[in-house]
Amino acid sequence: MTTLPSGFARARRWLRDHPLAFDAALAFCVLTAMICGSFADPGKGHGPTFGTRTPEPFSVLLMVLAASALVLRRRRPMPVLAVTGGLAATEYIFIDPPAPVVMSSVIALYTVASRTDRPTTWRVGLLTMGILTVAAMVFGSTPWYSQENLGVFAWTGMASAAGDAVRSRRAFVDAIRERAERAERTREEEARRRVAEERLRIARDLHDVVAHHIALVNVQAGVAAHVMDKRPDQAKEALAHVREASRSALNELRVTVGLLRQSGDPEAPTEPAPGLAVLDELVATFRNAGLPVEVVGADRAPGLPSAVDLAAYRVIQEALTNVRKHAGAGARAEVSVVRVGATAEITVLDNGRGGAADGAGPENEAAPDGGGHGLLGMRERVTALGGALTAGPRYGGGFRVHAILPIEAPTGEGARTSEPEPPGPAATTGERR
Repeated sequence: MTTLPSGFARARRWLRDHPLAFDAALAFCVLTAMICGSFADPGKGHGPTFGTRTPEPFSVLLMVLAASALVLRRRRPMPVLAVTGGLAATEYIFIDPPAPVVMSSVIALYTVASRTDRPTTWRVGLLTMGILTVAAMVFGSTPWYSQENLGVFAWTGMASAAGDAVRSRRAFVDAIRERAERAERTREEEARRRVAEERLRIARDLHDVVAHHIALVNVQAGVAAHVMDKRPDQAKEALAHVREASRSALNELRVTVGLLRQSGDPEAPTEPAPGLAVLDELVATFRNAGLPVEVVGADRAPGLPSAVDLAAYRVIQEALTNVRKHAGAGARAEVSVVRVGATAEITVLDNGRGGAADGAGPENEAAPDGGGHGLLGMRERVTALGGALTAGPRYGGGFRVHAILPIEAPTGEGARTSEPEPPGPAATTGERR
């Protein structure tokens, strides 16, 4: 069984969706009220009396025309006010006592006030009030101070005030709704931005892990294939290194991809992120792959922030991977980690010639495998912490990667926003993958 409030709500929604039908119903109600009021005689001293007079045919015509004009009050508010105001003034001038045609003008004036701005409401309202009040006072047979004449002034004034109040409230509600929608859009954009940043960080970690370990696996597999027949012991050792590198790659991939787990998923990753504490193990993997690496300085004092520690490890890992892939045969590398004041400086040098014959050297960043994202990823990782990274060929041959990381990573908007851009050679011809 349908309740009464739900029926009213459904009718209200229907009328809101069909404004012309609502205006037609309102015009019919106003016409009914005007015709009923035209049978009332104002009287003298004791209030109005009903049944003592009947409206003139001309008054009935004016009431029908005024009510019909109200049907278009939303589409043409100003012309409707002009028409209803002229008909009401005509009734005051030619008919005595007048029929309440002014009721249509009150409705039209309310519509104008609710759909225009405040200055327009003041101008139009005062003009309408003045014309209709003066017409009632001058052309009527009653004294100018009679309650009927003062009622015209009061009703037109209240119509203007009510329309202006409705317009103000509607503008306030629209402003609140727009502010809420803007806040919702801002919240969604912020969520999308955070998701994109997280995806970029995870993609950068995946690139570092895969590029390093797959390069080692490729090298050791090539060594095993080369010495399989003549030196099986060395081939067995190379395959052991392949197994170890693949196991390390799988473990790091498991930790990185584990970040994508939902909060309720079991077996969340518990292994710590790699850092300078395992630098010796990292260097050992490259030495096993045939790249001589010398650690000339490694400041591993405790207290280094985890983000900075991870970034330093990844920079060294990616730089040594580039040396192994692009520096050519006989290359040697040198790693240095030094604290200077409130910063940590990481330097990776090599003396390789770059294998210019195959186009994969330090002077040719676009390697045949379509790479070229290693230094870009390192630079993004370093600048995200407020540091700076430079990379380019050394004088006399070789390549140099130098990163400066603040020991206290910035967290606010104003943290290290004016870092200098890396030099041109590090971003153009001097880059490796």
